[in-house]
Amino acid sequence: MTQGRTELRGRLVLDDRVVPGRVVVEDDRIASVDLDETGPSGGAASLPYLVPGFVDVHVHGWGGHSAMGPVEDLDGMARALLRRGVTSFLPTAWTTPMAELHAFADRVRAWIPRAPDDGAQPLGFNLEGPFISHAKKGAHNPDLILSPAEVPWSQIEPLVEGLTVTTIAPEIPGGLDLIRRLRGLGVRVSIGHSGADLAGAIAGYDAGGTTTTHLFNGMTGLDHRSPGVAVAALIRNDAYVELIADGHHVHPAVWTIIERTKPTDRLMLISDALSMAGMGDGRVTIGGQEIEIRNGRCTLADGTLAGSVIALDSAVRNVVANGSTLAAAVGAASRNPLAMLGVSDRGRIAVGQRADLVELDDALTVQRVMHGGTWLGGA
Repeated sequence: MTQGRTELRGRLVLDDRVVPGRVVVEDDRIASVDLDETGPSGGAASLPYLVPGFVDVHVHGWGGHSAMGPVEDLDGMARALLRRGVTSFLPTAWTTPMAELHAFADRVRAWIPRAPDDGAQPLGFNLEGPFISHAKKGAHNPDLILSPAEVPWSQIEPLVEGLTVTTIAPEIPGGLDLIRRLRGLGVRVSIGHSGADLAGAIAGYDAGGTTTTHLFNGMTGLDHRSPGVAVAALIRNDAYVELIADGHHVHPAVWTIIERTKPTDRLMLISDALSMAGMGDGRVTIGGQEIEIRNGRCTLADGTLAGSVIALDSAVRNVVANGSTLAAAVGAASRNPLAMLGVSDRGRIAVGQRADLVELDDALTVQRVMHGGTWLGGA
């Protein structure tokens, strides 16, 4: 891979606006940013949009590759994600036996230093389960769900190194204690797959919950007399929320409610994508359960939604089509998830930032992806 000095012109998507300008990249960093906010457009409308690379903090697979597969699958997943504009990600496991989670964690930890340069960069890993509620299990295998009170710390501790985010239902026995312990160790805890009432959900955030797993899915909701986790997530200004913007998991009308309720910097677009994402219709077995993908909808045999096959570039297009500004949509796919993770060296078009950039055309389709200062193509 070659690096050096590269000059880019485009419509720069900044934190709060879109401005024509020029970006100079030296090696793997942004060296200068020159904006043309007052002068003539100079044909700016014909230039591509230039946005920070997308960051998927909740993704189970892509392009026929599973996050829980062998190292070759992790390589393939990272490369496939990059072509959709995802420059950083968290390989995400689902509820499975503890021994398999230990093996997953060991495999990802060993792989991270050797992850391919032409793929999205891993920023750790994510565990969606097994410490979730049976009542709100969604597509997770009920036989594999565990209670923290029943699992010794000696079985959990081997998962902590490299664990960036994990989902916990605060109301299950030992849930709050585990949230406190993991947060004290630097792990971001996501409240989700939870049957908690409003008070129980708020207790989860108070104990250290940072974010919310796929808002409105796998949780108590917006009942006007019995509010639950979704309401707690919406009224807590400090809580991040994940949104799967595929139109199947949450109706687009509710996206508007989320955007009007949450501070702009607390909404995160995620894919929750399965290994079949990008592969068309078909079937895949995950966690011992068969999932069918038909017309972009992933379900178990009983109709329960089970992940998605959307990509973050599609999610950005969808929320913009629903009325979001491009700056807000791009922030939800890049800057906000990084802020949730505490990563500050990328996610903005600003001097000193890592040169992870994506060119989008007028239809917001990925044209080219720059990863660490090197162009690597696009979808």
